[in-house]
Amino acid sequence: MSKTVVSKLAAKLGTLFWVLWGAVHLNAARGLMKLGQHAPRRTMIQARIYQDAAIILAGAVVIIVIALAMNWRNSAVGYWINLGLAFFLDLPFILFVLDPGLAPLWPGLQGPIAFAIAATFSGIALVTRPKSHDLPRATAETAEAQQTIVRT
Repeated sequence: MSKTVVSKLAAKLGTLFWVLWGAVHLNAARGLMKLGQHAPRRTMIQARIYQDAAIILAGAVVIIVIALAMNWRNSAVGYWINLGLAFFLDLPFILFVLDPGLAPLWPGLQGPIAFAIAATFSGIALVTRPKSHDLPRATAETAEAQQTIVRT
């Protein structure tokens, strides 16, 4: 299998797992909204739960949009945006919720596992994508064919 095929396939798989990460976090935001409804009304606790839900919702939407718009095309910028955003959204959850045992590891690890798989496939896609000097140079025949297509 050529590096180009590996790169394209890895980019698509990475995108799939970024979208899966986003879906897991959309569900988490919904769960937080439900939790907030049961918190004491008009208290800092309820407000912070709703704030957390909004932050997770926004992060999930951004990661899904970046995945579909940029990671699908194997964008390095899209990779770093999603990697950084997902890391900073998942790390506090791991440290403050999962590690102390405040939530079960399953389904709690769904997001971090999707993150690890998405980052791995997207990283493979970037490492294996053809460099600009690896691309074939346009020949006179190619340029002539392109001009013929444009004229038609």
